[in-house]
Amino acid sequence: MLRPHAFAARLTSISLDELAADGVQGLIVDLDNTLLAYRQEALAEEDAAWIAAALARGLRVVLVSNNFNERVTRIGASLGVPTVPSALKPLPRGFLRALSILGTKRRATMVVGDQLFTDVLGARLCGLRAILTDPIAEHDFAGTRVLRFFERLVLPERRKRN
Repeated sequence: MLRPHAFAARLTSISLDELAADGVQGLIVDLDNTLLAYRQEALAEEDAAWIAAALARGLRVVLVSNNFNERVTRIGASLGVPTVPSALKPLPRGFLRALSILGTKRRATMVVGDQLFTDVLGARLCGLRAILTDPIAEHDFAGTRVLRFFERLVLPERRKRN
């Protein structure tokens, strides 16, 4: 339940060609420390370009975040993608809502996130595949720092990567 299907250094290092070859039609993308650093407001050009390229290829994208509505909605609007704020990951509710928005089957949907105990576990609880990215920045919400400690214990590959 805690094993991602793949690892990636950053969202932008995930190959859209490989996703398409793997039958992925929908992407559920985490916000904080996956798409932009914690508390950061401005998207990096390469991240916005990756989302735009995914959309141009016909992939459906939705942002799913435990963060509150205003920030998540604003960033989603800047990218032209729907959002699921206050998702309460790893609980299934936010992931199931994202699946409904995407209109994709579980086997054709990939979750991309930086946290093992929210993004990967939530994906697995819903029968979804997940790619675990390295966090963009070391600074995290206090609760996330505790989870990162346990993450390194449970997932030795993560300890080696960071």
